[in-house]
Amino acid sequence: MDLQAVDAVLLDMDGTLVDSDAAVERAWAQWAQEYDMDLDKVLAIAHGSPSDITIRALHPDLDEDAVAAASARQLDVQYEDLSDVVATSGASELLITLDRLALPWAVVTSADVRLAAARLGAAGLGAPLLITIEDVAAGKPDPEGYLLAARRLAVDPHRCLVVEDAAPGVAAGRAAGASVAGLKGVDADLRISDLGELAALLIAARRL
Repeated sequence: MDLQAVDAVLLDMDGTLVDSDAAVERAWAQWAQEYDMDLDKVLAIAHGSPSDITIRALHPDLDEDAVAAASARQLDVQYEDLSDVVATSGASELLITLDRLALPWAVVTSADVRLAAARLGAAGLGAPLLITIEDVAAGKPDPEGYLLAARRLAVDPHRCLVVEDAAPGVAAGRAAGASVAGLKGVDADLRISDLGELAALLIAARRL
């Protein structure tokens, strides 16, 4: 993978830029209890996907109004649960590196703008461009969010590096035509242990 060819970096939020895994799982646990769902089944498909996609997969019998209500309830649980939300390992290092290298970047998340702003704020991070589920008609694994971010940054999607920690996001990045770096062992073009490693790789590539 040629990191010298990267003209922009597009970052997922939850589990990638922001360590919110515990909060996400607590929210789904409460939702699963309220909706009488098996938590293991819920968590097996929930990470990295918008809540409405997860709920449709779990409850194909629900109509659109019921899906919207269930999704809204799941988000309501998450808004105030920020107690242990922090930046992921190497996040600050990567963002400093992107600034030093003059590489534009964006956050592309399955969260809505209220939740994204809350979690980024709790982690002490800000994004120059934030694409949320409210900006697109279809969430991950659809590539629309990443394509929109690339367009707003005026960068060819094929020259973007997507950074993800879950299969739906990897699929979205690849469908957009971008290269994908993966955390947590997900199958991607480049596997990284944390964002600090990616920062070091980008610096090394620019020095060649």
